[in-house]
This record gives sequence, structure tokens and C-alpha cells, in this order.
Amino acid sequence: QVQLVESGGGLVQAGGSLSLSCAPSERTSRVYAVGWFRQAPGKEREFVTHIRWRDGTTYYADSVKGRFTISRDTTKNTAYLRMSSLKSEDTAVYYCAAQGGWSDKLYYTPDPYDYWGQGTQVTVSS
Repeated sequence: QVQLVESGGGLVQAGGSLSLSCAPSERTSRVYAVGWFRQAPGKEREFVTHIRWRDGTTYYADSVKGRFTISRDTTKNTAYLRMSSLKSEDTAVYYCAAQGGWSDKLYYTPDPYDYWGQGTQVTVSS
């Protein structure tokens, strides 16, 4: 079955930048949207950003707005997360998630997403 694979995590100094990628392990013919979530130790999984595949419409959590940019390459079926002006509080495991079709569930919760990656660690040193 379809699985998502994240890449690009690592260690970066505060104020720096880092880019993440998310791609399916198998070819897929159906995607409605892709989201990024993150989870810091001892905290619940938190919504970061979301992009609708058809037209590229994006949404961002207030905490990352103006610093993070989500994008997609429809030819490669790959989503990206560009993180800039990183802060210590951005430290977390970052997960990508794919929504296979339209859902009445809210995009900023995990509920509408059908596929998840294993996560990639992002550590911002202060």
C-alpha cells in the first residue's frame, strides 16, 4: 500500500533554514491534499501547514506563518516544506500526511489524512 517518506531533517542553528521533502513510496493516482504536522516531546501532534493538490491553495498555522512555505511538484508527486528563521520551539518530529479525497473533517486535524510518513527529526539549536 502507499506509504509516505520524509527526508531532509537534521540539526540547524536558530535563525537558519531547512527544507523537507515528502514523496510516496509507490506511484499514486489519487491525492487531494498534503499536510505537514509536527510533534515535540511531551506534546500533542500539531498542525503546521496544508496544500491542496489541485490548485496549490495553502494554509498555515499562525506559529509558522511567514517563516514556512509548503509547495508541491505535481510531476514528481512530491511535497516540500521550506522552513526559515527557525526557532528552538520548532524542534520536533515532522510528519507529512496525504489526503486521498475530499473530506468533511478539518484539515488542521489528523482526521482527514489517509497516509502518513514515519517522521523526520528537526532540531534547532539555541
